[in-house]
Amino acid sequence: MRTVAVIGGGASGMMAAVTAASGGARVVILEHKDRIGKKILSTGNGRCNFTNIQQEPLCYHSENPLFPWRIIEKFDARAAVSFFLKLGIYSKNRNGYLYPNSDQASAVLDAFRMELDRLHVDIRTGIHVRKIQPGKKGFTIYTDNGQVRADKVILCTGSKAAPATGSDGSGYDLAKQAGHRLIPVLPALVQLRCSGNFFKAIAGVRVNGSVAVWAESECIAKDTGEIQLTDYGISGIPVFQVSRYASKLLYEKKEVSAVLDFMPDFTEEQTDAFLRARAKTRPEKPAEKFLIGLFHKKLSDLWIKLSGIPRDKKAGEFTEQEFGKLVCLIKQFEVPVTATNSYEQAQVCCGGVDTAEVDPETLESVYVPGLYFAGEILDVDGMCGGYNLQWAWASGHTAGEHACAAKSR
Repeated sequence: MRTVAVIGGGASGMMAAVTAASGGARVVILEHKDRIGKKILSTGNGRCNFTNIQQEPLCYHSENPLFPWRIIEKFDARAAVSFFLKLGIYSKNRNGYLYPNSDQASAVLDAFRMELDRLHVDIRTGIHVRKIQPGKKGFTIYTDNGQVRADKVILCTGSKAAPATGSDGSGYDLAKQAGHRLIPVLPALVQLRCSGNFFKAIAGVRVNGSVAVWAESECIAKDTGEIQLTDYGISGIPVFQVSRYASKLLYEKKEVSAVLDFMPDFTEEQTDAFLRARAKTRPEKPAEKFLIGLFHKKLSDLWIKLSGIPRDKKAGEFTEQEFGKLVCLIKQFEVPVTATNSYEQAQVCCGGVDTAEVDPETLESVYVPGLYFAGEILDVDGMCGGYNLQWAWASGHTAGEHACAAKSR
């Protein structure tokens, strides 16, 4: 019986372990935290959005853009639903976002724990791996607690995102020891820090709108949804969706700005006409009350201040220039992006082990036969909405399936 060592007991690691053990391998999980699966408990705000029905290649990002989809196609959302149903997790569909019917991320972790126990997977926690040494008869894994021998190794140590849950980037050193190159690892699905002395005045406001990341007069990425305004900048799912692009641009030392559109369903011409009609309906209304009922008062106050319109000026007396300023503030509110929040706040990272150095069919290292990769350690990151967990399931399943096979490449 072959022994497969899975280094890292997160989502991809548990999937890899279950798959390899189901294929007949003797499996040991080496996890450096005090328990496995800690990061799963925080996903989906504690409810675990474990996949998404809407799947397409553009949902996944990599320097090698075709790579993620080749793996997702092997184990898609339907396969994930079927897998979890066998483990006892009945899914709930919220507009394509799938959750456990219990709305508990802990249920997913418990289901994995029961399956790992059923398959007699040896789970060792508090184990810090320092070196993976390949040899003629498998691998010797050097840890702070002694050596572990294995025929195959699957590296599932995660990225640097949310290090308190175990993803502290330690696996990257192990990958580099094996000769692998890293695409720069940066925070993704994260808040953006922006300059502007007005952010404290609008902190706490949530508003539907679009956010676009710009650099060098080019729109790099754009998304729409509920934007959260904070005392340091911007947050919310649409901000998370574009944050990887801002992160990369900042790493490249480029000037980055975020352009917010607070009426994304209107063109600028329609917004202008709407505001003029609003002024005509109540021409006596003062500027300080002109936008009440349309936008949050904190935003209304800010825009009137930035437009330079006297607070007591009647709407019926607004000039062409003043209407133009309001339209520009509402439709093209531009703020410089100075940084992302740290790895501690990031949900995932972009970058990681270069996928050009990994077999796209098996996830085996092209340098070290018998060494496999799965999950966030690879240069693959997905959108918000269950895609990063789907990548974990798909890559973990592929690596586990091939690691328990009789032969490597």
